[in-house]
Amino acid sequence: MDFDIFQLFSFIGIVAFAASGALVAMEEEYDILGVFVLGLVTAFGGGVIRNLLIGVPVTTLWNQGVFLKTAIVSILVVFVMPISLIHHWKKGEAFFDAIGLSAFAIQGALYAVHAGLPISAVMTAAMLTGIGGGMIRDMMAGRKPLVLRDEIYAVWAILAGLAVGALHLTASWHLIGLFLLVVVFRMLSVYYHWKLPRRKLPAGRHTGIGG
Repeated sequence: MDFDIFQLFSFIGIVAFAASGALVAMEEEYDILGVFVLGLVTAFGGGVIRNLLIGVPVTTLWNQGVFLKTAIVSILVVFVMPISLIHHWKKGEAFFDAIGLSAFAIQGALYAVHAGLPISAVMTAAMLTGIGGGMIRDMMAGRKPLVLRDEIYAVWAILAGLAVGALHLTASWHLIGLFLLVVVFRMLSVYYHWKLPRRKLPAGRHTGIGG
């Protein structure tokens, strides 16, 4: 695994998702402690879930001093950012979220490949690393996880994992190309409102499941 490219994707994902978590916390009118907690959970939640899945000790998080400092600085910048700049950021929120999704999905896939795991685990690690932090963020903010009901989201993380695992992508330019491709397709799904098939059950009716 190309360590430099791994570091690059880690930094990109952490900045994008830490800022995303901070913005959601501010929208929900959390105090400064809540902003930092939600920002850090969003930035590192997916990685913690991935580590649990593939058997990496969760305590390795505390060895990532540079990444923790990067997340803290990103959250602080968002917290003190003028409202006018926040509004501009919000206009491009989907784009920055796509950057975080792509970066973390590829990072998670590389982690699993480096651990010698089968392709199914690589795809799962990519998905959980890409969407895990956002899911925890939304649940802590009292929202339905957007990644499971919004435009196609998790699929792009799964496909990124498939590409890394099946095509054995290791060269930096291959991974950067995949990163850009995932961002483009995520933004296309937002622009054209691509959605996966869904089925809604009538409210108030007993489905016969459970007691």
